[in-house]
Amino acid sequence: MSVPGTPAPERTTCAQARAEVSWVLLEVCCGLPLEQARRLHDDALLVATELTSNAIRHAGGTTAFGAGLSGDSLWMSVSDHSVEVPRRISSQARTPGGFGWMVVQRLSSQVMVDVAGNGKTITAELRLPAAPGGSGGL
Repeated sequence: MSVPGTPAPERTTCAQARAEVSWVLLEVCCGLPLEQARRLHDDALLVATELTSNAIRHAGGTTAFGAGLSGDSLWMSVSDHSVEVPRRISSQARTPGGFGWMVVQRLSSQVMVDVAGNGKTITAELRLPAAPGGSGGL
């Protein structure tokens, strides 16, 4: 429970993160062939979901989420209150979970973890496919 008059920290849900990523990718996806647009959109939504759900499940929730375009890349950042750096967990086939961090790393062209103060920010970058007849993502 928060103190009256004190703004509550941002608590981005997985659905909100996916909606923001979809909005950021709207124009990019409209300029791509359907299959490329679908693959980019699906990969981006999966990374956004994994980053957000991991912050919710393992770090007490998100403190910030952002997504944007830079050059030929889509970036997504999630911040939380934990200073623990994500790591790959050896998971038994019968045990659910343990694959999210691996999925983020596999789908992203670059993943950065910045630990500062009493929290961290994870930023994942996905390369945009070249638009038909163009030389880059945008």
